[in-house]
Amino acid sequence: EVQLQASGGGLVQAGGSLRLSCAASGFTFDDYAIGWFRQAPGKEREGVSCIKNSDGSTYYADAVKGRFTISSGNDKNTVYLQMNSLRPEDTAVYYCAAIRAYYSGTYYLLKTPVMYDYWGQGTLVTVSS
Repeated sequence: EVQLQASGGGLVQAGGSLRLSCAASGFTFDDYAIGWFRQAPGKEREGVSCIKNSDGSTYYADAVKGRFTISSGNDKNTVYLQMNSLRPEDTAVYYCAAIRAYYSGTYYLLKTPVMYDYWGQGTLVTVSS
């Protein structure tokens, strides 16, 4: 059974940091890329970042470049999203998801969530001003 478990959300003041974790199981990690998406109230789900576990390539949305860092854990089953310099507009429910690794590029990995095969439950990030 495929499972993606997101955790690490919480309440933080603007300028603060949080680290989200996505624990994956039930599939071959290197066959997939893991992406982070977020959805704020009344807004569409948007891609934040993605990592291809096979080669370590990473992708970021313009809104988070330079502030967020995605990485894979040494256990090869966990993906982290380090979020620094958080802003109130980063407030959203954050989801991790898995997509086949043969997809590449920002269009598929960040802008087409429908292409993702598996989704975890969300974790809420609230940034106060």
